[in-house]
Amino acid sequence: MTKREPSTAERLLDTVGPAFGKLRRSTLLEVENPVSQKDLSRTLILNIVLEAEQAAEPTEVTVGAVAAHLGVDPSVASRMVSDNIAAGHLIRAASQQDGRRTVLHLSPGGRELMARFRRHQRAAYEAVTADWSEEERLEFARLMLKYVADQDALRNR
Repeated sequence: MTKREPSTAERLLDTVGPAFGKLRRSTLLEVENPVSQKDLSRTLILNIVLEAEQAAEPTEVTVGAVAAHLGVDPSVASRMVSDNIAAGHLIRAASQQDGRRTVLHLSPGGRELMARFRRHQRAAYEAVTADWSEEERLEFARLMLKYVADQDALRNR
């Protein structure tokens, strides 16, 4: 039995996973308004809360919801949330739907960190794609957004 060589398409697709890993690590590129490694970790949690607030049908976010979204143990999510609270980025509050539950909200400082992070992400994207044509930049952005939307749809099934 002879071993079949992977096709060019298979080799290309096999590199997607490692590329996503590099992409996450490269968000600290030295561009305008750099974000610290610690704040980069914090934005994982803040982004979950922000997206829930901005959804077409806003939802309340609990520590349990954060754990489920990140696929981590609730104790890990609790420590991450506590770190954001201690840093002044999140606020715990009573749920408006069920007063026995505690939900998370962005503080003004959390909103500022997310705005700064979004500006940094945009600057990093523009720096990385500076030599691309406008068509390439927009097509990549469109396809990345489609990928993320489809990933969310699979998660929410």
